[in-house]
Order: sequence, then C-alpha cells, then structure tokens
Amino acid sequence: MNKNPRDVILEPIVSEKSYALLDQGVYTFRVHPNASKPEIADAIRAIFEVEVVKVNTLNRDGKRKRNRRSPTLGQRPATKRAYVTLAPGDTIELFQA
Repeated sequence: MNKNPRDVILEPIVSEKSYALLDQGVYTFRVHPNASKPEIADAIRAIFEVEVVKVNTLNRDGKRKRNRRSPTLGQRPATKRAYVTLAPGDTIELFQA
C-alpha cells in the first residue's frame, strides 16, 4: 500500500533523550500508529533523502489524567515513536537548528 510519507511521519520528537541520541546518528519521530518499520524507513528516505540503516519502534500508552472539577478520569492518546538510525555521514538538518 502506497502511503504519503507525510502521513507516516507526523512530527520530530524534541526532548533531552532525542538530542542525546543525535550524536549516535539516531533521530526520533512520532509516527502513525499503524505504520510498519519498512514504511517508516521508506518515508524517511523520501522526505529527507538519507540512507536509513535501522528503525526501532516504540508504542506508548496514553497517560490517565484526573479531571479537576469532576471525579472522572480522562486519557491522553496513545502514540508511536520511531528511532531511526542513519548511515554514517548522513544528517537531517531539521534537528540541527
């Protein structure tokens, strides 16, 4: 199934851990929950024109949050992250700013 690469890769993750992994050539993205590893790799190649070596994915459950005025609980949405390892020498300029 051909998907638009922008529908697979939703946004980059900006955190201390993601910036620490940049030195190792690993970039972190929030991806569509139904995206597979080959789809993620193809989308990264199409969008940023880099060589992808490895893709690791991580499903994160949404946190349960208490409502302030009523005794009910809500839940944040579950997300999926992708840790993308690039070939040595390849970089994504989006994270360098």
